[in-house]
Amino acid sequence: MRLSRSAKITLRIFAAAVMAAIYLPLLLVIVNSFNATTSGAFPITDFTTRWWEAAFTNEGVREALWTSLRVATVATVIALLLGAMIAFALSRYEFFGKNTVNLLVVLPIALPGIVTGVALNNTFKTVLEPLGIGLGLFSVIVGHATFCIVMVFNNVQARLGRMNRGLEEAAMDMGANVIRAFFTVTLPGFKSAFLAGGLLAFALSFDEIVVTTFTAPPGTETLPIWIFNNMARPNQAPVVNVIAAVLVLLSMIPVYLSQRMTGDDRK
Repeated sequence: MRLSRSAKITLRIFAAAVMAAIYLPLLLVIVNSFNATTSGAFPITDFTTRWWEAAFTNEGVREALWTSLRVATVATVIALLLGAMIAFALSRYEFFGKNTVNLLVVLPIALPGIVTGVALNNTFKTVLEPLGIGLGLFSVIVGHATFCIVMVFNNVQARLGRMNRGLEEAAMDMGANVIRAFFTVTLPGFKSAFLAGGLLAFALSFDEIVVTTFTAPPGTETLPIWIFNNMARPNQAPVVNVIAAVLVLLSMIPVYLSQRMTGDDRK
């Protein structure tokens, strides 16, 4: 379809406006992390790196970062294992209720985070706490894993759907058992989608705040929770800008790598 010159210009202006609305506020956060004043005034007249130094020497920030890394790592491992197994089961086998299971697996990513958070909070407090399993790091990991699984599941299922099953059958016809055929033929076929889903799951968990708010006990802070709790404190505002800037930059890495992995597979 060929577009007129005026239509092309209109689309470019619209695209530029959308990109500006999304990324200019993020750019402002990064720039303000170098602002010498604590008020966040703009335009910036004096630049400094002392807020970055203060952020990296802040004990609360280091603890929150360590908590976020632990939660995101464990939630991602759970998501990789369960998401891949469910995707493999739904792609390779026919059974009663298959479509229902598929819907239930992807539903957590569509539900509002506050609904998932409230549901998990009630479950831990009313059902699991009497059994000795209360709110803690475990509850946060479970909460994150519920939606991280979807990232891995969607990526792996889509890849398995495009793979040629004849290659697996040929490998078994040549003497390979099911396990060897899986590791030599099937796994290499969806490995990039598997890793890309894991990277997206890690990024999603690392940035999550709503579900964490309801599943973390008092005193446990991830990095997004630390930012939220310190936004209203004037003396912490510049440090909050630094941590927010770090989150923006760190979030780009797994998303970029995931995009490269899935993009290379389309060539």
